[in-house]
Amino acid sequence: MKVTKAQAQANRAHIVETASELFRERGYDGVGIADLMAAAGFTHGGFYKHFGSKADLMAEAAACGISQTVAMTEGSGPGEFLQQYLSRQHRDAPGQGCTMAALCSDAARQPESVKEVFATGLERLLAALSPDVTGNEAMSREARARNISVIAHAVGALVLSRACPDDSPLADEILETCRLAIQSYSSARPER
Repeated sequence: MKVTKAQAQANRAHIVETASELFRERGYDGVGIADLMAAAGFTHGGFYKHFGSKADLMAEAAACGISQTVAMTEGSGPGEFLQQYLSRQHRDAPGQGCTMAALCSDAARQPESVKEVFATGLERLLAALSPDVTGNEAMSREARARNISVIAHAVGALVLSRACPDDSPLADEILETCRLAIQSYSSARPER
């Protein structure tokens, strides 16, 4: 039975979404093509009908996951974003969480195509967090620098918390301490 073009596109999207979650849970090296395709409900042989390589899928899956993080960020203020991002719920669900926190260290060892997706995703996240300061270049640079710092601190805090045992009081302490420090830093304006 021939698969329609629309069904093939839906199958591909399902594979990408499944891969995005599995990669965030297990890392790029922790997911084989056979396991991935089985989790998506397809046979191993069908993989190459959709993707040229695992790296191609990794790039698409990263873009999918980053889009979810950007969507979570849009429309929320910095305080709301940090409350959600540096929460125990986010920490304990890496498969549904931020691709940056789950896979940045893995991405650093991947082909340029994967790194480019992360750089583009970071730019999208910065844009989602940035206030509208059109026309004021100094404020725009200042806001961008502050948001880079906020993202770097938040991702680092989540990574450190996840490295602790699940029931560790330190895991929660890291999230709370960093959330408060980032909120304090991000709300402070440099003196002129």
